[in-house]
Amino acid sequence: MDMATKQGGEVMDRVALEALYEETFRNFEEGTIIEGRVVAVSKDKVVVDIGYKSEGIIPADQFVPEDLQGLKPGDRLQVYIEEREDADGNLVLSKEKADKMKVWEELEKAHKDEKVVEGRIISRIKGGMMVDIGVKAFLPGSQIDLHPVRDLDGLVGKTFPLKVIKINHRRGNVVVSRRVLLEETRDKKRQTTLSTLKEGQLIQGMVKNITEYGAFIDLGGIDGLLHITDMSWGRVGHPSELFVIGDKVEVMVLKYDRETGRISLGLKQKGADPWTNVGGKYPVGTRVKGRVVSLTDYGAFIELEPGVEGLVHVSEMSWTHEVRHPSRLVSVGDQVEAAVLNVDPNSRKISLGMKQTAPNPWDMVEAKYPSGTRIEGKVKSLTDFGAFVGLDEGIDGLVHISDMSWTKHIKHPSELFKKGQPVSAVVLRIDKEKERLSLGYKQLSRDPWEDEIPSKYRMGTSVNGKVTKITDFGVFVELEGGLEGLIHISETGLEPSVRMEEKFKVGDEVAAKIIKVDRDERKIALSLREHVMDSERKQVDEYHATQGVLDQTLGRAAKKTKKRNDESDNG
Repeated sequence: MDMATKQGGEVMDRVALEALYEETFRNFEEGTIIEGRVVAVSKDKVVVDIGYKSEGIIPADQFVPEDLQGLKPGDRLQVYIEEREDADGNLVLSKEKADKMKVWEELEKAHKDEKVVEGRIISRIKGGMMVDIGVKAFLPGSQIDLHPVRDLDGLVGKTFPLKVIKINHRRGNVVVSRRVLLEETRDKKRQTTLSTLKEGQLIQGMVKNITEYGAFIDLGGIDGLLHITDMSWGRVGHPSELFVIGDKVEVMVLKYDRETGRISLGLKQKGADPWTNVGGKYPVGTRVKGRVVSLTDYGAFIELEPGVEGLVHVSEMSWTHEVRHPSRLVSVGDQVEAAVLNVDPNSRKISLGMKQTAPNPWDMVEAKYPSGTRIEGKVKSLTDFGAFVGLDEGIDGLVHISDMSWTKHIKHPSELFKKGQPVSAVVLRIDKEKERLSLGYKQLSRDPWEDEIPSKYRMGTSVNGKVTKITDFGVFVELEGGLEGLIHISETGLEPSVRMEEKFKVGDEVAAKIIKVDRDERKIALSLREHVMDSERKQVDEYHATQGVLDQTLGRAAKKTKKRNDESDNG
């Protein structure tokens, strides 16, 4: 064999060997996963045979300590080929990367097949939570639950079933959702519930949310409203008095609108309506005891039994006192006794009276104080229209401002009385039905209009007085003793163009003529015009009288002069 032939054969052998080599190790590509057999296990490494020309090494820290302790020669492992040969010619393998690639494959398959994965929440991050599903995944805040979660930190460390909704292996991004699974479960429950739901049905539910007007009950994938008015036959101030979120409750379906999906629920309807036999249980006149549950400006509501309340109006609280607000006599929570005054089952109303449980003092007053009786008492209060005087029986009588003086015009009771002042008065009238006692102060003395005033103030006489009030129709003048007279505008003598205020001032002293004394109306009419005319006539008369005397004196003087002259001439 010549040299050339020999060299040619060696070249062919080398090429064949390289081809064989490539064929043998083609499956050992870097970045692929292959199954290997454990050859040896030590503290710092695990030696694995994958059928390559050399055995591979995996650092021990890639194994969980428990798994490393249980590993033994002959065990099969999925490993990742990082390098077929490093600088030292060793085959470099990775258990950690093989596990991650396997996880990614399973996640991509779960995403494609819409399968559920388990995930443990490991931390809270911006916008949501970080979850461990074999790799780190993002759980957005909007995908955690069907409703916003207030305490996100409380979820850390908990494990939930999740669904992969987005995955990008190249970027290493995975987004998961718990809400999707909850919605699916809710929809299934919803369909099951709706298929069997009917009005009048009793159904178990859980309090999901509480508002001022009611509570929303989860019936199994669908919510129903338990309105506050359907919670109890009795009074409920707020649903939170009866429920807390999470309570399990059995309710009745009152109405189900299949078009809108709205469900109205009731709790009180599970029991009998307490108003059914109210008329027979609380007949008029019955004395009852109850608890004050509410106060209003007009009265107090008394709970006689759960679901049955009666109203004590302020006018039915006391025989002797004017109750302006029920809080002056009772408070919420007080136990009170009352009498049934009226029952209206159709309107669900009961009228009660507290004062009817005690004797009516007006019965005693009517017998004890007939009209004309003189009484003694103290001024309890003053108003613009009169003074209230308290009697021993606890009843107040009113001295109206018009019954305070026969002659004086009283503008306000404080001109005569003070609160707490002892005072005498005369009983004028008693109205038992309206509970009113009318008293008179001026009636303690004789009416001067009967004879004293008519005889003292005769028509045609002139009087002096002080202006007390100026009106559009005339001027009021106070005469002696507080008696008041009126100068009508027609009796002022003013021209139509002159205003009353221009001529008169309050406090001015004026003289006027009495032109009318009306005993029945208790009025005295005065005239400034006639007084002036009388004064003028008097002055004229006085002038004429004076002039006559002068003329007579002059006549007598003239006669004497003539006589003297005649006598002189004769002499």
